Amino acid sequence: MTRLRPMMKRIANTVGKLNRGKRACAVLLIGAATGIVLPGQTFTTLFSFDGTDGGNPFAGLVQATDGDFYGTTVSGGTNYEGTVFKITPGGTLTTLHSFCPESGCADGEFPAAGLVQATNGDLYGTTELGGANSGGTIFKITLSGALTTLYSFCAVSGCADGQGPGAALIQGFSGDLYGTTIAGGAHGFGTVFKITPDGTLTTIYSFCALAGCTDGQYPYGALVQTGDGDFYGTTSDGGGPNAPFNGTVFKITPNGVLTTLYNFCSQSGCTDGGFPLAGLVQTANGDFYGTTQEGGAYCAPYGCGTVFRMTPSGALTTLYSFCSQSGCVDGANPDDALIQATDGNLYGTTVGDVGLIAKAYGTVFRITTEGELTTLYNFCSQSGCTDGSNPQAGLIQATNGDFYGTAGESGAYNSWGTVFSESVGLGQFVKTLPTFGQVGKAVRILGTDLTGATSVKFNGVAAVFEVVSSSEIATTVPAGAATGTVQVVIPRGTLSSNLPFRVLP
Repeated sequence: MTRLRPMMKRIANTVGKLNRGKRACAVLLIGAATGIVLPGQTFTTLFSFDGTDGGNPFAGLVQATDGDFYGTTVSGGTNYEGTVFKITPGGTLTTLHSFCPESGCADGEFPAAGLVQATNGDLYGTTELGGANSGGTIFKITLSGALTTLYSFCAVSGCADGQGPGAALIQGFSGDLYGTTIAGGAHGFGTVFKITPDGTLTTIYSFCALAGCTDGQYPYGALVQTGDGDFYGTTSDGGGPNAPFNGTVFKITPNGVLTTLYNFCSQSGCTDGGFPLAGLVQTANGDFYGTTQEGGAYCAPYGCGTVFRMTPSGALTTLYSFCSQSGCVDGANPDDALIQATDGNLYGTTVGDVGLIAKAYGTVFRITTEGELTTLYNFCSQSGCTDGSNPQAGLIQATNGDFYGTAGESGAYNSWGTVFSESVGLGQFVKTLPTFGQVGKAVRILGTDLTGATSVKFNGVAAVFEVVSSSEIATTVPAGAATGTVQVVIPRGTLSSNLPFRVLP
């Protein structure tokens, strides 16, 4: 094979170096691009990393209850092994933790995944490398930066507990955290695991349990939990008879019963996509949407990637194949998950391709649930690529309505990457933490300018509440509440939650 696919190169680099020393960050060298900023869009570079404060943010951001954003970089920092950082909506950055302060990197190194804020208010994350056994870690960090290593992978002989957690964690209905490792497990090809907030880990499933790895291998995306309590995810390779490369979509119960729903590259020429590096998003219509890093109708032989829709039962529709436009100005090779914004549309990023596309530094795009795609921004539009390039991570929509993300490379300081925002004119809303709970469950509501709030309702049922700060309200699920939108009345009007709050039995 003359060209090592970028996703597989990242996997190979991770797996190949899990039990070895330091990891250097690759710098992509690709050609120039003509930038596009559509009318009504505002793109802002909020921060450029310089190495000392972190470098190469390959993961996305999370907005915490204090209203600020938190993220990770895979390199840079005091010890050049990655950081956890905080950044305000205006662009003021604080480095909270630099990994590997001691020999052996017992606290981990190379935090390639994003963070999640749990209901206890702390942030949880992973490192792909380092830890007590050099197999990666799971950590907890407070908003003020106090880090605790909860688990070091490869604690079991043969790394049967997993190795190299590359995806962000999610908090399930049980209150436990769930995630995936790209390697390790009983067969060496990755796992699904559960970990309690205090650090007790259970391996739920080890991939490649079936002959030929027809159940998939190398899960690199985050999981998503649906209303019935099951989890859905992707494997970046393996599955089915579609050798040599494909990947899968799977469903798994909390106790580890796995069902393969779809095998990619099932169609001639892999026009249905291949290598789903990212996880899924379930939208308001109940279907799942996702991306494949390769495959699709263009860029033979490997393809430039796709956006797809899949029903919960596994019926897949390819909505869009990238590089359908001259010069690939529509983007190529989406690496991370989509999000559904408050306008009902899906938003995401593409990274471009090193060896196949000459003019691709990555894009921000919008796509309708039926597949109509609009490119909102082309990276490296500014001289010297000071706006960043290679946005490997997806976007988040903040409560002010704007989108925020990271570009893994370029920027003002020698390709250390950037943090950016993209405004498309969407209005304010509120988020709940968590997005589910029984009657009486404590809930935090995150928003913007919440001071002076006069009412909180769960699907029309009034709740007792306290305004903690301009960005946070504390409340509980009221008796009689049913699944639906949370509404907060503030002096300027009524704000609705971006997701329905699910009232559990």
